[in-house]
Amino acid sequence: MTPTRSGRLTASASAAAAVLLAVGLGAVPTALADTATPVISEVYGGGGNSGAHLRHDFVELGNPTGEAADLAGWSVQYLPARPGPATRVQVTALTGEIPAGGHHLVRQAAGAGGSTELPTPDTAGSTSMSATAGAVLLVSGTEPVACRTAAACAQDGTVVDVVGYGDAVVHAGAPVTGLSNTASASRDAEFTDTGVNAADLTAGDPTPTNAAGETVGDGGGPEEPVEPGDLRVHDVQGTTRTSPHTGRQVSGLPGVVTAVNAFGGARGFWFQDTEGDGDPRTSEGLYVFTGSTTPGVTAGDEVLVAGRVVEYRSASGQQTVTQLDEARWTVLSTGNDLPGAVLLDADALPEAYAPDHGGDVSGLELRPDEYALDFWAAHEHMTVRVEDAPVVGATDGYHALWVTTKPEQNPTVNGGTAYGSYDDPNTGRVKVESLLDRAEHPFPTANVGDTLAGVTEGPVHHSRFGGYLIRATTLGEHVPGDLERTPVRDTERYEVSVATYNVENLGGQDDQARYDALATGIVEHLDTPDIIGLEEIQDDSGPADDGTVDAGLTLDRLVRAVADQGGPAYEWRQISPEDKQDGGQPGGNIRNAFLFDPERVQFVDREGGDATTAVEVEEGERGAELSVSPGRISPQDEAWESSRKPLVGHFRVLNRDVYVVTNHFASKGGDQPLHGVHQPPDRTSEVQRHAQAELVGAFTDELLAADPEANLVVMGDLNDFQFSRTLEILTGDGRLHNPMTDLPEGERYNYVFDGNSQALDHILVNQALAGRVDYEVARLNSEFHDQVSDHDPQVLWLDTRRSTPPGRG
Repeated sequence: MTPTRSGRLTASASAAAAVLLAVGLGAVPTALADTATPVISEVYGGGGNSGAHLRHDFVELGNPTGEAADLAGWSVQYLPARPGPATRVQVTALTGEIPAGGHHLVRQAAGAGGSTELPTPDTAGSTSMSATAGAVLLVSGTEPVACRTAAACAQDGTVVDVVGYGDAVVHAGAPVTGLSNTASASRDAEFTDTGVNAADLTAGDPTPTNAAGETVGDGGGPEEPVEPGDLRVHDVQGTTRTSPHTGRQVSGLPGVVTAVNAFGGARGFWFQDTEGDGDPRTSEGLYVFTGSTTPGVTAGDEVLVAGRVVEYRSASGQQTVTQLDEARWTVLSTGNDLPGAVLLDADALPEAYAPDHGGDVSGLELRPDEYALDFWAAHEHMTVRVEDAPVVGATDGYHALWVTTKPEQNPTVNGGTAYGSYDDPNTGRVKVESLLDRAEHPFPTANVGDTLAGVTEGPVHHSRFGGYLIRATTLGEHVPGDLERTPVRDTERYEVSVATYNVENLGGQDDQARYDALATGIVEHLDTPDIIGLEEIQDDSGPADDGTVDAGLTLDRLVRAVADQGGPAYEWRQISPEDKQDGGQPGGNIRNAFLFDPERVQFVDREGGDATTAVEVEEGERGAELSVSPGRISPQDEAWESSRKPLVGHFRVLNRDVYVVTNHFASKGGDQPLHGVHQPPDRTSEVQRHAQAELVGAFTDELLAADPEANLVVMGDLNDFQFSRTLEILTGDGRLHNPMTDLPEGERYNYVFDGNSQALDHILVNQALAGRVDYEVARLNSEFHDQVSDHDPQVLWLDTRRSTPPGRG
């Protein structure tokens, strides 16, 4: 191992620490010296994260002195990258000692993934560290430090050493960079300490070492195999999702290399037994994980492989993947024919998705002829192929796309796959990533409706984000379809047009190009609606967590961009949230907002609306009135904890009063994945959305009680489907109507996730309006690889001719 260390704070801090160490280390110099005190020799916060090999975060201490250092009464403490006065310091009390010239390993929290345990730790803690940015302090005490800046910590006499990484404000000299899910920062073998983290530590493969000198991979790995062992690949794979040999060393597994993963931090190779056992439940393929090292094998090599059997899980709730680590292998011959690929035609995958087990299906015997998820598990790491595959999920930022093996399964109007029921999640969908060098074989930038013509082939693996996928060694030819961004129809003079648009974390510091793209969509494709409800408007500083909550700059820039594109001079209304109380991207303070065209629409302002004041319905001369406008619905109710509060506005257009509620309900984060190990998945997040729907529904009832003929629009990103309980609560008993349900089934979507075209955004109207509205989804984003938002906007047209203005009749 080549251990790496953090830099020291200052000469004064080091000298103070040296005095405190006198008992354990004997006499020490009074001035700063590289060998004066123990140091933090390595930090790693990616344990168990996507792509990580190790399961745990860790901090390694090093002792550059000639005598053992007693750690009794000391601690390792952790601060996030940008701590505030109220930030909790995570403290791990230390025990034992650091041998002279040796290490002390502090194991911290485990993530959901990873496959390799740390060496036996000398101290065990539970701190969950960031993989990319944070600060670790070695402290000669166990009380949490009070310092929150580099300067303050340098003056704290109890701080012996500090390592700041990423953009951490607490650091020595300058923070070290380059840490990730697969990279730690460590000092050299001499524990060099110049007082500058960026100079003293280097990012690289994690090398945790304990006081006994043990590191990862020690402890008797298998000898290089030279002849077949007693087991075959199908024995290792077994007939369930988990191997019967998990945690054991296996030796002499024969097979032929089918593919090599030569890029990224989770490299390795696939090999497949060419004989097999004829059991459809057992896979004949395995993956050999080699970390950041490219294995020296080539497709067609005949190999004998040995290693430890592990079950890798990319994230909590995901299926595990059986693979080998700590592996060794012998190449017996080269240039062999590859095993034939399994053809995934329209009949290959069953129509049923997964067993209705009511829990963890890991231990169930696979039934690949009955369930799609079982089919994938039974073909894990084996080579499969699809032919002339239609694209149902556009290329994303990670160079991946989704295709379907069942083109006739719930097709959308544009060639996607419609998600219309919890019971029918579309079993033909599969993700495709490439194992090819993108410099020589660029990944296609495909839209929904395009085709990968010919053969796409590769081993079945598991996505870093969960779900099975094909890691393609051969990619079909990208044949573009005919998908185009088409504008919605024009607004008639007697109509009011109302739109909802989730602009995906639009912040005041975003590039002008993003504003221009959004503005182009509003002007050229939405026909500049009279009223627009916006979701995910960030504050003026964007995701910077600096206490900013106002969004005037963000909205002004969008308004100006629309005008520059030839649109109207929109005005806006919004209510700034309390700092960090409405969820979303940390520091962004997303909220809902209104744009409106003052040449067409009057906003009825009523003062008093703020982050915590609830809007009330009152009776006025013209019917229903709002106590504040704009206002928020029950903003202090626990249903809105860490979630956006609905924004209510009173508009007047063509002598009609229109009340609009724009919403952004709680996200689906925390739900068990559709392709996860728990079947059917538990949708835990919908409990909060149900409570939110009840509150919005109660406001709707109050407004309609005051004026049963009111023009009411309830819209936004409701983060749930048209068939969900959330929408049932909102529309129940005839309260509201969802015009999306009037569309053909193949058009009921505005968002694409994992190849499923689905509806998260909705525009609802009260029954008095239901017969005089028109509705359309503007397909601008979700099906395109070059999207400016991940949501498609929608437009509703309200016909004002068939209603009686207040006071007339």
